[in-house]
Formats: sequence, structure tokens, C-alpha cells
Amino acid sequence: MNNNQKKPKGAGKSSFELIDPKKLAEILSLKSGSVVLDLACGKGAYSIFLSRIVGNEGLLYAVDLWKDGLLLLEEQIEKQSITNIMPLLADTTEQIDIDDYSVDLCLMATVLHDFEEANQTDSVLRKIKTLLRPGGCLAVIEFKKIEGPPGPPIGIRLSEDEVEKMVTEYAFTKTKVADIGDYNYLMTFYSE
Repeated sequence: MNNNQKKPKGAGKSSFELIDPKKLAEILSLKSGSVVLDLACGKGAYSIFLSRIVGNEGLLYAVDLWKDGLLLLEEQIEKQSITNIMPLLADTTEQIDIDDYSVDLCLMATVLHDFEEANQTDSVLRKIKTLLRPGGCLAVIEFKKIEGPPGPPIGIRLSEDEVEKMVTEYAFTKTKVADIGDYNYLMTFYSE
């Protein structure tokens, strides 16, 4: 991995403070012992939150290409004595060091629009499909297609219909759509 890589688009920003975490937890209905992948996790705000739900029996992979973000997450892991988060520096369009069909839930929090803008959606969704166990869940949080701030310009935001069309092409079935804050929605899909 080239340490001189430029900071990925959107790195350093998090939508976690904009959403209702309690509502997110209710919809995802994770259980203690679950294996979760936080894809393009940034500084790991979602990772830390979800690690509490899956507990010490569970495992949370926090994957990002942004090394500085993972270093900040590692500081929080140490500071809070968290033992169930595994930060991984990886390009999500390529190889990720996680066993195939081993993940119960993959979270993509406000990053699908970045992959789409970079023409990387195909490789990312194919990778997720091989990491999720059959019947596993893909959870996509995106900004509503309204003028911001906060969030990206409206021209690259994805509507619920666009996300559904994009994801269901990869043998995923939509299970739920919900508002989880003034600016964000959550869509869940199960892997067929």
C-alpha cells in the first residue's frame, strides 16, 4: 500500500452525528456475536457504536483506505479498551483480508455515492456479495436527495430508487427503507 496516497474523497467527514443511533440499532437488529463490516469506515464512529451492540462475542471489521482515519480509530479503540474492532487498511475495490461468506452485516454509511461517482460501484458490490454470508444484510445509509449542507452536492446524492436499482442488480433484495435523521435514510437488503 502506498503511504503517499491522497486522502480519499469524503475522508474525515462522518454522518454519524446526523442520524438517530437508537433508530439505526433498532432497524439493524444486530445480535451479540454478530460479525459486521463497516466499509469505508473513516474515523470509525459507526464502528465504535456497532461494536457495543455485537459485544465481546462479536467482531467488527473497520475497513478504509484512509490510513489517518484508521489511526484515529485505533486511538479510540485503545482509549476505550475496545477488543472487538479489527481496523483494516484496504482498498475496498480490491482484496480485503476477510474470509468469504463470513460477514453477517455490511454497513456502507454515506459512501455509496462516492463509489458511484468514481465508477467503482460494481467492484465494491461484487466484493460485498462475496463477503456476506447467504441471508446476510447490506445496510446503506445515504443523504436524502435534497439540497445541503450537510452532505455532498445534490448532483451526486442518490435517491432511494437509485440505490435500490443499483444494489438489487447484485442479487440483493430490499427489506426496508427508513428515515434515520433529517438528512439521511437507511436501506437494508438481504443477500440472496
